[in-house]
Amino acid sequence: MSADAFAALEELQQQSPKAVLDRLVETLTTQKNYHRLFDALLMQKKLALGTSLLQPTSFDNVAEGQKKEFEEAYIDAARQVGNLFLADKKYSDAWLYFQTIQEPEPVAEALKKINPRTVHEDKVEELIQVCVYEGANPEKGFEIMLQVNGICNTITVFDQMNAQLKPEERQQVACLLVDQLYADLVQSLQYQVQQKVPMAPPTDNLRELMAGRDWMFESGSYHIDVSHLNSVVRFARLLPDDDPHLSKVIELCEYGSRLDSQFQYPGETPFEDFYPAHMHFFKALVGDENDQKMGVAYFESKLDQEPDEDDKQMIAYALIDLLTRVGQDDRAIELAEKYLSQFEDPNTFSFTDLCLKTDHLDVLLRVARGKGDLVTFAGALLDAQAQSQTQES
Repeated sequence: MSADAFAALEELQQQSPKAVLDRLVETLTTQKNYHRLFDALLMQKKLALGTSLLQPTSFDNVAEGQKKEFEEAYIDAARQVGNLFLADKKYSDAWLYFQTIQEPEPVAEALKKINPRTVHEDKVEELIQVCVYEGANPEKGFEIMLQVNGICNTITVFDQMNAQLKPEERQQVACLLVDQLYADLVQSLQYQVQQKVPMAPPTDNLRELMAGRDWMFESGSYHIDVSHLNSVVRFARLLPDDDPHLSKVIELCEYGSRLDSQFQYPGETPFEDFYPAHMHFFKALVGDENDQKMGVAYFESKLDQEPDEDDKQMIAYALIDLLTRVGQDDRAIELAEKYLSQFEDPNTFSFTDLCLKTDHLDVLLRVARGKGDLVTFAGALLDAQAQSQTQES
Protein backbone atom coordinates (compact mmCIF):
# COMPACT_ATOMS: atom_id res chain seq x y z
CA MET A 1 0.00 0.00 0.00
CA SER A 2 1.38 3.43 -0.94
CA ALA A 3 2.53 6.04 1.57
CA ASP A 4 -0.22 8.33 0.26
CA ALA A 5 -2.88 5.93 1.52
CA PHE A 6 -1.46 6.03 5.03
CA ALA A 7 -1.20 9.81 4.90
CA ALA A 8 -4.81 10.07 3.78
CA LEU A 9 -5.97 8.08 6.80
CA GLU A 10 -3.90 10.28 9.12
CA GLU A 11 -5.52 13.40 7.66
CA LEU A 12 -9.00 11.98 8.00
CA GLN A 13 -8.30 11.15 11.65
CA GLN A 14 -8.76 14.87 12.36
CA GLN A 15 -12.20 14.70 10.81
CA SER A 16 -13.67 11.60 12.47
CA PRO A 17 -13.01 7.90 13.12
CA LYS A 18 -15.92 7.11 10.77
CA ALA A 19 -14.22 9.00 7.93
CA VAL A 20 -11.02 7.00 8.47
CA LEU A 21 -12.85 3.68 8.26
CA ASP A 22 -14.98 4.77 5.29
CA ARG A 23 -11.79 5.64 3.36
CA LEU A 24 -10.20 2.35 4.49
CA VAL A 25 -13.15 0.38 3.11
CA GLU A 26 -13.06 2.36 -0.13
CA THR A 27 -9.31 1.84 -0.58
CA LEU A 28 -9.39 -1.90 0.15
CA THR A 29 -12.33 -2.36 -2.22
CA THR A 30 -10.50 -0.54 -5.02
CA GLN A 31 -7.39 -2.64 -4.40
CA LYS A 32 -9.53 -5.82 -4.33
CA ASN A 33 -7.92 -6.66 -1.01
CA TYR A 34 -11.11 -8.43 0.05
CA HIS A 35 -9.76 -10.42 2.99
CA ARG A 36 -8.71 -7.22 4.73
CA LEU A 37 -11.93 -5.56 3.59
CA PHE A 38 -13.77 -8.10 5.75
CA ASP A 39 -11.79 -6.87 8.75
CA ALA A 40 -12.47 -3.23 7.86
CA LEU A 41 -16.22 -3.80 7.58
CA LEU A 42 -16.27 -5.32 11.05
CA MET A 43 -14.17 -2.43 12.37
CA GLN A 44 -16.96 -0.12 11.17
CA LYS A 45 -19.46 -2.14 13.19
CA LYS A 46 -17.26 -2.19 16.30
CA LEU A 47 -16.87 1.57 16.02
CA ALA A 48 -20.65 1.90 15.99
CA LEU A 49 -20.89 -0.39 19.02
CA GLY A 50 -18.25 1.63 20.88
CA THR A 51 -15.76 -1.18 21.41
CA SER A 52 -12.07 -1.70 20.61
CA LEU A 53 -11.29 -1.88 16.89
CA LEU A 54 -8.23 -4.11 17.05
CA GLN A 55 -8.93 -7.82 16.44
CA PRO A 56 -11.99 -6.79 14.41
CA THR A 57 -13.37 -10.31 13.81
CA SER A 58 -13.23 -11.35 17.47
CA PHE A 59 -16.37 -11.61 19.58
CA ASP A 60 -14.35 -11.52 22.82
CA ASN A 61 -14.50 -7.77 23.37
CA VAL A 62 -18.16 -7.43 22.35
CA ALA A 63 -20.60 -6.91 25.20
CA GLU A 64 -23.05 -9.75 25.76
CA GLY A 65 -26.02 -7.56 24.86
CA GLN A 66 -24.40 -6.54 21.57
CA LYS A 67 -23.27 -9.95 20.35
CA LYS A 68 -26.43 -10.66 18.37
CA GLU A 69 -26.10 -7.37 16.51
CA PHE A 70 -22.39 -7.97 15.85
CA GLU A 71 -23.13 -11.51 14.63
CA GLU A 72 -25.58 -10.09 12.07
CA ALA A 73 -22.92 -7.62 10.89
CA TYR A 74 -20.39 -10.48 10.68
CA ILE A 75 -22.76 -12.46 8.45
CA ASP A 76 -23.48 -9.43 6.24
CA ALA A 77 -19.76 -8.71 5.85
CA ALA A 78 -18.98 -12.33 5.00
CA ARG A 79 -21.78 -12.34 2.44
CA GLN A 80 -20.53 -9.09 0.89
CA VAL A 81 -16.91 -10.22 0.68
CA GLY A 82 -17.90 -13.68 -0.55
CA ASN A 83 -19.88 -12.15 -3.41
CA LEU A 84 -16.94 -9.94 -4.36
CA PHE A 85 -14.70 -13.01 -4.60
CA LEU A 86 -17.36 -14.80 -6.65
CA ALA A 87 -17.49 -11.85 -9.06
CA ASP A 88 -13.75 -12.31 -9.58
CA LYS A 89 -14.20 -16.10 -9.98
CA LYS A 90 -12.08 -16.75 -6.90
CA TYR A 91 -14.21 -19.67 -5.76
CA SER A 92 -11.97 -20.99 -3.01
CA ASP A 93 -11.80 -17.59 -1.31
CA ALA A 94 -15.55 -17.11 -1.69
CA TRP A 95 -16.20 -20.56 -0.21
CA LEU A 96 -14.20 -19.61 2.88
CA TYR A 97 -16.75 -16.91 3.73
CA PHE A 98 -19.98 -18.56 2.62
CA GLN A 99 -19.07 -21.83 4.35
CA THR A 100 -18.33 -19.93 7.57
CA ILE A 101 -21.85 -18.46 7.64
CA GLN A 102 -23.37 -21.77 6.47
CA GLU A 103 -24.65 -20.40 3.16
CA PRO A 104 -23.13 -22.76 0.56
CA GLU A 105 -25.70 -22.11 -2.17
CA PRO A 106 -24.15 -19.03 -3.89
CA VAL A 107 -20.83 -20.80 -4.42
CA ALA A 108 -22.48 -24.05 -5.50
CA GLU A 109 -24.59 -22.17 -8.05
CA ALA A 110 -21.61 -20.22 -9.38
CA LEU A 111 -19.58 -23.42 -9.75
CA LYS A 112 -22.48 -25.10 -11.52
CA LYS A 113 -22.11 -22.66 -14.43
CA ILE A 114 -18.48 -23.61 -15.14
CA ASN A 115 -17.81 -25.44 -18.40
CA PRO A 116 -15.15 -28.09 -17.60
CA ARG A 117 -13.80 -27.84 -21.15
CA THR A 118 -12.85 -24.19 -20.67
CA VAL A 119 -11.15 -24.45 -17.26
CA HIS A 120 -7.59 -23.16 -17.45
CA GLU A 121 -5.04 -25.72 -16.34
CA ASP A 122 -3.75 -23.57 -13.48
CA LYS A 123 -7.28 -23.50 -12.00
CA VAL A 124 -7.99 -27.23 -12.16
CA GLU A 125 -6.56 -28.28 -8.80
CA GLU A 126 -8.11 -25.33 -6.97
CA LEU A 127 -11.55 -26.11 -8.40
CA ILE A 128 -11.29 -29.83 -7.64
CA GLN A 129 -10.19 -28.99 -4.10
CA VAL A 130 -13.10 -26.66 -3.36
CA CYS A 131 -15.71 -28.67 -5.27
CA VAL A 132 -14.86 -32.21 -4.18
CA TYR A 133 -12.70 -32.19 -1.08
CA GLU A 134 -14.35 -29.17 0.56
CA GLY A 135 -17.81 -30.13 -0.69
CA ALA A 136 -18.87 -26.93 -2.48
CA ASN A 137 -20.18 -28.77 -5.56
CA PRO A 138 -18.99 -32.40 -5.81
CA GLU A 139 -20.76 -33.10 -9.10
CA LYS A 140 -19.00 -30.21 -10.84
CA GLY A 141 -15.67 -31.18 -9.27
CA PHE A 142 -15.94 -34.75 -10.55
CA GLU A 143 -17.07 -33.44 -13.93
CA ILE A 144 -13.90 -31.31 -14.13
CA MET A 145 -11.81 -34.22 -12.88
CA LEU A 146 -13.28 -36.52 -15.51
CA GLN A 147 -12.62 -34.00 -18.28
CA VAL A 148 -9.06 -33.10 -17.23
CA ASN A 149 -7.66 -36.09 -15.33
CA GLY A 150 -9.58 -38.91 -17.01
CA ILE A 151 -11.84 -41.70 -15.82
CA CYS A 152 -9.17 -43.72 -13.98
CA ASN A 153 -8.33 -40.91 -11.55
CA THR A 154 -12.01 -40.02 -11.16
CA ILE A 155 -12.99 -43.58 -10.25
CA THR A 156 -10.20 -43.77 -7.67
CA VAL A 157 -11.20 -40.51 -5.99
CA PHE A 158 -14.90 -41.39 -6.08
CA ASP A 159 -14.18 -44.70 -4.36
CA GLN A 160 -12.26 -42.84 -1.65
CA MET A 161 -14.84 -40.06 -1.20
CA ASN A 162 -18.01 -42.12 -1.53
CA ALA A 163 -18.90 -42.26 2.16
CA GLN A 164 -18.43 -38.49 2.56
CA LEU A 165 -20.91 -37.58 -0.19
CA LYS A 166 -24.66 -37.14 0.13
CA PRO A 167 -26.80 -39.79 -1.61
CA GLU A 168 -27.86 -37.39 -4.37
CA GLU A 169 -24.22 -36.39 -4.94
CA ARG A 170 -23.20 -40.03 -5.28
CA GLN A 171 -25.96 -40.54 -7.82
CA GLN A 172 -24.88 -37.52 -9.85
CA VAL A 173 -21.28 -38.72 -10.02
CA ALA A 174 -22.38 -42.26 -10.88
CA CYS A 175 -24.37 -40.83 -13.81
CA LEU A 176 -21.31 -38.94 -15.04
CA LEU A 177 -19.21 -42.11 -14.95
CA VAL A 178 -21.85 -44.23 -16.68
CA ASP A 179 -22.17 -41.70 -19.49
CA GLN A 180 -18.41 -41.40 -19.94
CA LEU A 181 -17.65 -45.11 -19.93
CA TYR A 182 -20.61 -45.92 -22.19
CA ALA A 183 -19.51 -43.25 -24.70
CA ASP A 184 -15.89 -44.44 -24.61
CA LEU A 185 -16.91 -48.06 -25.17
CA VAL A 186 -19.29 -47.18 -28.01
CA GLN A 187 -16.53 -45.17 -29.70
CA SER A 188 -14.12 -48.08 -29.39
CA LEU A 189 -16.62 -50.58 -30.84
CA GLN A 190 -17.61 -48.20 -33.62
CA TYR A 191 -13.99 -48.03 -34.73
CA GLN A 192 -13.65 -51.83 -34.74
CA VAL A 193 -16.88 -52.27 -36.72
CA GLN A 194 -15.79 -49.68 -39.29
CA GLN A 195 -12.47 -51.47 -39.71
CA LYS A 196 -14.09 -54.87 -40.25
CA VAL A 197 -17.46 -53.94 -41.80
CA PRO A 198 -17.02 -50.55 -43.52
CA MET A 199 -20.56 -50.52 -44.93
CA ALA A 200 -22.29 -51.26 -41.61
CA PRO A 201 -24.97 -48.67 -40.73
CA PRO A 202 -23.79 -46.28 -37.99
CA THR A 203 -25.20 -46.56 -34.49
CA ASP A 204 -24.29 -45.22 -31.06
CA ASN A 205 -26.17 -47.98 -29.26
CA LEU A 206 -23.93 -50.48 -27.50
CA ARG A 207 -26.34 -53.40 -27.79
CA GLU A 208 -26.75 -52.84 -31.53
CA LEU A 209 -22.99 -52.64 -32.01
CA MET A 210 -22.52 -56.04 -30.32
CA ALA A 211 -25.48 -57.79 -31.97
CA GLY A 212 -24.34 -60.76 -34.10
CA ARG A 213 -20.67 -59.84 -33.77
CA ASP A 214 -19.15 -62.55 -31.62
CA TRP A 215 -15.86 -61.96 -33.42
CA MET A 216 -15.44 -58.85 -31.30
CA PHE A 217 -14.74 -61.01 -28.27
CA GLU A 218 -12.56 -63.67 -29.84
CA SER A 219 -9.07 -64.40 -28.47
CA GLY A 220 -9.78 -62.57 -25.23
CA SER A 221 -10.43 -59.22 -26.92
CA TYR A 222 -11.70 -56.28 -24.90
CA HIS A 223 -12.33 -52.66 -25.83
CA ILE A 224 -12.23 -50.70 -22.60
CA ASP A 225 -10.29 -50.92 -19.34
CA VAL A 226 -12.11 -53.82 -17.69
CA SER A 227 -11.38 -52.57 -14.17
CA HIS A 228 -13.13 -49.29 -15.05
CA LEU A 229 -16.10 -51.26 -16.40
CA ASN A 230 -16.29 -53.25 -13.16
CA SER A 231 -16.18 -50.11 -11.01
CA VAL A 232 -18.78 -48.16 -13.00
CA VAL A 233 -21.26 -51.06 -12.94
CA ARG A 234 -20.75 -51.34 -9.18
CA PHE A 235 -21.31 -47.60 -8.73
CA ALA A 236 -24.53 -47.84 -10.74
CA ARG A 237 -26.23 -49.57 -7.82
CA LEU A 238 -26.31 -46.08 -6.28
CA LEU A 239 -28.68 -44.84 -8.99
CA PRO A 240 -32.38 -44.35 -8.20
CA ASP A 241 -34.85 -46.88 -9.54
CA ASP A 242 -36.24 -44.67 -12.30
CA ASP A 243 -32.93 -43.29 -13.56
CA PRO A 244 -32.70 -43.53 -17.37
CA HIS A 245 -28.99 -44.35 -17.07
CA LEU A 246 -29.91 -47.85 -15.88
CA SER A 247 -30.67 -48.92 -19.45
CA LYS A 248 -27.08 -48.04 -20.36
CA VAL A 249 -25.82 -49.94 -17.33
CA ILE A 250 -27.68 -53.08 -18.40
CA GLU A 251 -26.01 -52.84 -21.80
CA LEU A 252 -22.64 -52.47 -20.07
CA CYS A 253 -23.43 -55.64 -18.11
CA GLU A 254 -24.31 -57.42 -21.35
CA TYR A 255 -20.95 -56.38 -22.76
CA GLY A 256 -19.12 -57.50 -19.61
CA SER A 257 -20.88 -60.87 -19.70
CA ARG A 258 -19.45 -61.52 -23.16
CA LEU A 259 -15.84 -60.87 -22.17
CA ASP A 260 -13.41 -63.72 -21.66
CA SER A 261 -13.77 -65.14 -18.15
CA GLN A 262 -10.33 -63.83 -17.15
CA PHE A 263 -11.67 -60.28 -17.53
CA GLN A 264 -14.88 -60.82 -15.58
CA TYR A 265 -13.53 -59.94 -12.16
CA PRO A 266 -15.70 -61.31 -9.33
CA GLY A 267 -17.40 -58.91 -6.95
CA GLU A 268 -18.28 -59.16 -3.29
CA THR A 269 -21.08 -61.47 -2.17
CA PRO A 270 -23.69 -61.75 -3.67
CA PHE A 271 -22.14 -60.32 -6.87
CA GLU A 272 -19.41 -62.95 -7.32
CA ASP A 273 -20.77 -63.70 -10.81
CA PHE A 274 -20.38 -60.02 -11.42
CA TYR A 275 -22.17 -59.06 -14.64
CA PRO A 276 -24.98 -61.65 -14.61
CA ALA A 277 -25.75 -60.82 -10.96
CA HIS A 278 -25.87 -57.11 -11.72
CA MET A 279 -28.07 -57.72 -14.74
CA HIS A 280 -30.58 -59.50 -12.50
CA PHE A 281 -30.46 -56.59 -10.07
CA PHE A 282 -30.90 -53.81 -12.63
CA LYS A 283 -33.49 -55.62 -14.74
CA ALA A 284 -35.57 -56.20 -11.62
CA LEU A 285 -35.59 -52.42 -11.13
CA VAL A 286 -36.50 -51.34 -14.65
CA GLY A 287 -37.93 -54.43 -16.33
CA ASP A 288 -41.38 -56.00 -16.36
CA GLU A 289 -43.01 -58.12 -13.66
CA ASN A 290 -41.22 -61.26 -14.87
CA ASP A 291 -37.81 -59.51 -14.68
CA GLN A 292 -38.64 -58.44 -11.15
CA LYS A 293 -39.59 -61.97 -10.10
CA MET A 294 -36.47 -63.44 -11.67
CA GLY A 295 -34.22 -60.85 -10.04
CA VAL A 296 -35.65 -61.37 -6.57
CA ALA A 297 -35.58 -65.15 -7.00
CA TYR A 298 -31.92 -65.01 -8.06
CA PHE A 299 -30.81 -63.37 -4.82
CA GLU A 300 -33.22 -65.37 -2.65
CA SER A 301 -31.70 -68.55 -4.05
CA LYS A 302 -28.23 -67.29 -3.16
CA LEU A 303 -29.42 -66.52 0.36
CA ASP A 304 -30.97 -69.96 0.81
CA GLN A 305 -27.86 -71.77 -0.44
CA GLU A 306 -25.23 -69.74 1.44
CA PRO A 307 -23.85 -71.64 4.48
CA ASP A 308 -21.71 -68.79 5.90
CA GLU A 309 -23.58 -66.50 8.30
CA ASP A 310 -21.51 -63.40 7.48
CA ASP A 311 -22.07 -63.90 3.76
CA LYS A 312 -25.77 -64.45 4.43
CA GLN A 313 -25.89 -60.96 5.93
CA MET A 314 -24.25 -59.47 2.84
CA ILE A 315 -26.71 -61.25 0.55
CA ALA A 316 -29.62 -60.17 2.75
CA TYR A 317 -28.42 -56.57 2.59
CA ALA A 318 -28.43 -56.58 -1.24
CA LEU A 319 -31.74 -58.42 -1.38
CA ILE A 320 -33.42 -56.06 1.10
CA ASP A 321 -32.20 -53.10 -0.93
CA LEU A 322 -33.72 -54.63 -4.05
CA LEU A 323 -36.99 -55.57 -2.34
CA THR A 324 -37.60 -52.09 -0.96
CA ARG A 325 -36.87 -50.57 -4.36
CA VAL A 326 -39.44 -52.79 -6.09
CA GLY A 327 -42.10 -52.19 -3.44
CA GLN A 328 -41.88 -55.50 -1.54
CA ASP A 329 -41.54 -53.92 1.90
CA ASP A 330 -43.09 -56.75 3.91
CA ARG A 331 -40.62 -59.30 2.59
CA ALA A 332 -37.75 -56.83 3.09
CA ILE A 333 -38.69 -56.28 6.75
CA GLU A 334 -39.02 -60.03 7.30
CA LEU A 335 -35.47 -60.59 6.07
CA ALA A 336 -34.10 -57.55 7.89
CA GLU A 337 -35.54 -58.77 11.20
CA LYS A 338 -33.91 -62.15 10.67
CA TYR A 339 -30.48 -61.07 9.42
CA LEU A 340 -29.82 -57.36 10.00
CA SER A 341 -31.78 -56.22 13.05
CA GLN A 342 -28.57 -55.39 14.95
CA PHE A 343 -27.24 -53.00 12.28
CA GLU A 344 -27.55 -49.25 12.94
CA ASP A 345 -25.07 -47.53 10.63
CA PRO A 346 -26.47 -44.46 8.80
CA ASN A 347 -23.85 -44.84 6.06
CA THR A 348 -24.68 -48.46 5.25
CA PHE A 349 -27.80 -49.93 6.83
CA SER A 350 -30.05 -48.90 9.70
CA PHE A 351 -32.74 -51.34 10.81
CA THR A 352 -34.56 -48.53 12.62
CA ASP A 353 -34.53 -46.38 9.51
CA LEU A 354 -35.89 -49.24 7.40
CA CYS A 355 -38.74 -49.81 9.87
CA LEU A 356 -39.59 -46.11 9.77
CA LYS A 357 -39.47 -45.84 5.98
CA THR A 358 -41.61 -48.93 5.46
CA ASP A 359 -44.08 -48.12 8.27
CA HIS A 360 -43.20 -51.22 10.34
CA LEU A 361 -42.85 -49.83 13.85
CA ASP A 362 -44.52 -53.00 15.10
CA VAL A 363 -41.48 -54.97 13.99
CA LEU A 364 -39.14 -52.44 15.59
CA LEU A 365 -41.06 -52.77 18.87
CA ARG A 366 -40.73 -56.55 18.77
CA VAL A 367 -37.01 -56.45 18.02
CA ALA A 368 -36.32 -53.79 20.66
CA ARG A 369 -38.14 -55.85 23.28
CA GLY A 370 -36.17 -58.92 22.32
CA LYS A 371 -32.85 -57.06 22.61
CA GLY A 372 -33.80 -55.42 25.91
CA ASP A 373 -33.44 -51.99 24.25
CA LEU A 374 -35.70 -49.77 26.37
CA VAL A 375 -34.77 -46.54 24.58
CA THR A 376 -35.65 -47.76 21.08
CA PHE A 377 -38.74 -49.50 22.45
CA ALA A 378 -39.99 -46.29 24.08
CA GLY A 379 -39.34 -44.27 20.93
CA ALA A 380 -41.11 -46.77 18.70
CA LEU A 381 -43.99 -47.07 21.16
CA LEU A 382 -44.62 -43.34 21.28
CA ASP A 383 -44.07 -42.78 17.54
CA ALA A 384 -46.55 -45.56 16.79
CA GLN A 385 -49.08 -43.92 19.13
CA ALA A 386 -48.55 -40.53 17.45
CA GLN A 387 -49.04 -42.06 14.01
CA SER A 388 -52.22 -43.77 15.13
CA GLN A 389 -53.63 -40.53 16.56
CA THR A 390 -52.77 -38.65 13.35
CA GLN A 391 -54.54 -41.26 11.22
CA GLU A 392 -57.62 -41.16 13.44
CA SER A 393 -57.85 -37.38 13.22
